[in-house]
Amino acid sequence: MTNLIQEKVQQAVAVLQEQNIDLWITFVRETRAGGDPMLPLLFGTDLTWPSALLISKNGERIAIVGHYEADTAQNTQAFSQVIDYHTSVREVLKDSVARLDPQRIAINTSKNDTFADGLTHGMYQLLREYLGEPYAERLTSAEAIVSAVRGRKTAEELRRIRKAVHSAEEIYADTFDFVQVGQTEREIAAFMQAQTQARGLELAWEALACPAVNSGPDSPVGHAAPTDIRVEPGHILHFDFGVMEEEYCSDIQRVMYLLRPGESQAPEPVQRGFETIMKSVQAAMKAIKPGALGHQVDAAARTTVTDAGYPEYMYGTGHHMGRSVHDGAGMLGPLWEKYGEMPNVPLEVGHVYTIEPGLAVEGYGYIGIEEDIVVTQTGAEFLSTPQTELILKG
Repeated sequence: MTNLIQEKVQQAVAVLQEQNIDLWITFVRETRAGGDPMLPLLFGTDLTWPSALLISKNGERIAIVGHYEADTAQNTQAFSQVIDYHTSVREVLKDSVARLDPQRIAINTSKNDTFADGLTHGMYQLLREYLGEPYAERLTSAEAIVSAVRGRKTAEELRRIRKAVHSAEEIYADTFDFVQVGQTEREIAAFMQAQTQARGLELAWEALACPAVNSGPDSPVGHAAPTDIRVEPGHILHFDFGVMEEEYCSDIQRVMYLLRPGESQAPEPVQRGFETIMKSVQAAMKAIKPGALGHQVDAAARTTVTDAGYPEYMYGTGHHMGRSVHDGAGMLGPLWEKYGEMPNVPLEVGHVYTIEPGLAVEGYGYIGIEEDIVVTQTGAEFLSTPQTELILKG
């Protein structure tokens, strides 16, 4: 039976062939202190001594690890050869590379993608020293390899993401029933965290801000902790929440409106804001297709908001999601310097993104909808059940 690590390592071989890169080296040490972000996909656990995972275009998959971690490497069943050592990785690494004799060697350095930048400067220096001439001069960035391996979700990865999405939606449903006027943002957040724990799941990001709960116009929106602000009639109640299930994430935003006495529906400014964001999500979905660039999808969503007369939201429309809630590769974002080349990465079948435009309604609060989607051969498919109606509660 093929496990997930085997799937991703084999996928990497195909990517190397596609990109005509002879060898990809992931070089790490003492990874519990801050390991390469690709290690969980390629190995599955921490490594202690200097270790190198070599994946070759010709199909060879070599794990060079300390003696006491050789069994762990064997047990992944992902590597065609496991080589262990006692005193120094230098010679066995140098000899393995020389035998493969690669012309192009990809290493995990990147100016754009956090997940492709796992090789520390110190380890880069060691790697060059260990490889020596001519191989030290044949190094190139593995950014495009990491983008493909991390971004193209396998069937097993999609199964796990769907489970995480479903669980988050169940917790949302319980939360909508739980919410009452007079509760604080902290109390609502604590309820959602307790529901997550009761299901044996983990939060998709740090507990301080998962979930984000924003009630009314004075609540700080973004990566901020819930406050002691109380839910009041006339408030928009906004949530940003996700869970991790079987090591994969969901990330969903939802909005409610708390009816004032005598109201049977949301006021016009609130309803108009909600409908604008819903249309923005739909515009992004229509723009998604294999080969589209992230900034093109972002523009479709962003202009829907600004054309309706609202200010531009000052963040990207969406990000990759998978093993991490922000999963590297490309993004659905504008061509702003802080995003580097990420918005220029073409969308591919199997990419999983969030779509999350937002706007503030003066006097009422923040409206943000976030859906999880997967790119398909013909466009895009919702993984989450899209919010198409404003949830009302009296």
